[in-house]
Amino acid sequence: MAAKPMLVAGHANPDLAQEVGSYLGLPLAATKIERFPDREVHVELIESPRGRDVFVLQPTSPPPDDHLFELLALADAARRGGAAQVTAVMPYFGYARQDRRTSGFEAIGARLVADVLVAAGLQRLVALDLHSDAIEGFFTIPVQRLTAVPVLAEAIRRVLPENGIVVSPDLGAAKLADTYARILNLPVAVVHKLRSGPEAVTATRVTGDVRGRAPIIVDDMISTGVTIEAAAAAVADAGADNQHLVVAATHGLFVGACPERLGALGIQHLFVANSVDVGVVFGLAVEKVSIAPVLANAIRSLEEEP
Repeated sequence: MAAKPMLVAGHANPDLAQEVGSYLGLPLAATKIERFPDREVHVELIESPRGRDVFVLQPTSPPPDDHLFELLALADAARRGGAAQVTAVMPYFGYARQDRRTSGFEAIGARLVADVLVAAGLQRLVALDLHSDAIEGFFTIPVQRLTAVPVLAEAIRRVLPENGIVVSPDLGAAKLADTYARILNLPVAVVHKLRSGPEAVTATRVTGDVRGRAPIIVDDMISTGVTIEAAAAAVADAGADNQHLVVAATHGLFVGACPERLGALGIQHLFVANSVDVGVVFGLAVEKVSIAPVLANAIRSLEEEP
């Protein structure tokens, strides 16, 4: 009889891990994760992983370095404890936007994270809505890519405004917007933008007729909110009906002044998946959509592989 799989979670999103465990009928494995006064982290698995398939569920959300090292340490503890196989389940992949060099002698952060994860002994990766297709190619281990788009689209469908249009806030999200549009049977518009800094975005034009239509702005993540802010302004200038504005993204980070930026837009519905544990976002009515079934089904399918 095969050994029962083991579900391990770090501190990044324990509620999601608990929910995934409930869908799988698996209790979370007991762990001891503590920080010394100098901020070093110490990780210990309380139960034995020997001979078991271990799934470590940990998004590398802010603070990404702390959560990444927790993930590495948990994977290392499982490997050294004799796990048959160790899989990282990363609902959010930090450093994903650092997927290429744009100027000078830059580090490619996403590639570095991939190398470190493999060096820690991980044998598979499950990731949700990666920011860049290039990231999968950085890995030398199997990568299973999941998406929250179907569950987010169904949430949107329940409040779908009349005469809606799916809006991609930049060219990078155009493929994602097409996927939403196919599910919702809506047209698509694309905002063209120029980024001059981490929190400086200018929308230059809109491709697609948004006049009189209610915009549904979709993206893979919301970080500072400047991209959504610029897109909302651009479609409003092009004649869109922003009184029924809907925004949806898989990963809601809401860092810095993001809550204030988005709060000023009059968003009617703001949907994000629960890939990141952000708690209460003051000033915003965030509607969270669970991706626990998506992750649980992926883990179950991997466990059933011969």
